[in-house]
Parts: sequence; C-alpha cells; structure tokens
Amino acid sequence: MAADRLTLPIRIVVEDPVPDVRIALQRGATARAELIPPASGAPDALTFDLDVIAEGALADGRPRLLGPFVQGPPEARFVYLCVGQAAGQIGSAWNRRVKVPLGGISADLIETLRDCGRLEARIASRGRDGSPACASVPLLAPGWQVRR
Repeated sequence: MAADRLTLPIRIVVEDPVPDVRIALQRGATARAELIPPASGAPDALTFDLDVIAEGALADGRPRLLGPFVQGPPEARFVYLCVGQAAGQIGSAWNRRVKVPLGGISADLIETLRDCGRLEARIASRGRDGSPACASVPLLAPGWQVRR
C-alpha cells in the first residue's frame, strides 16, 4: 500500500436489532459528534455506510486508518455506533455506544478492494442477556470481507 491515500467504502451491518431502540453512526468526537442514521433498515438488519481513509502504514505493516468516523489509537482503530439515548432517542432505557473494530482491515484486503466493491462486516446487535450490545463487540464470522 506504501504511501497511497485510498478512500475505503465501508458497510457495517447490525444483525437482529432490538426493536424500538435507535442506533446511529457517530461521526466526530463525543463533544461535537454528528449522529448518522442507518443507510437502510429492516427488522432483521440495519446498514451503515461510511468512508474510511487508508494512508500509509503502521510499524507492523497494517494500514493507517483515518477519517471523521475513525476513533481510538492508531494500532486499535474502531467506529462507534450509538444506541438509545446516545443515538438521540429521548426516553430510551438504553444509553450505550458500541465499538466496531477496524483492526481486521489489512493491506491485502485493501488491495483486493482497489478494483471495485466495499468492505463489509457484521455485528450482533444484542449482548448475551438480549439487551442492546455495548462496548467492544466482535465481528461476526468471517470478519471484514470485500463485497462487489
């Protein structure tokens, strides 16, 4: 990837969302964050589309990820999804944020993406107790994939 600066189209799919609980993508830091609604939604999944910039590489060779949706230290980047009150839903019983990890985005995956498509990952919307997920969540298998 070298010093290239590439815009990576990303899609995060939230599977089986909790009914009547709003989820929004966070753009920017907490104090001045903008909440972005899902690009599409259905009872079985919500879809969030965003762009991430890959520019250069970290010391371990992984791509350096940047942009207004990207949070966290360079070696552990993630995207926030806000839930309930954090997503602007007044009166919700929930006030949470979900960290969607970007660490699985490799230079090889980006190289595959250069031709066309977008990177997609899926997460579960619920914790073990059935309530909305919060904190760091694992990606559902197989992780980040190129979708044409």
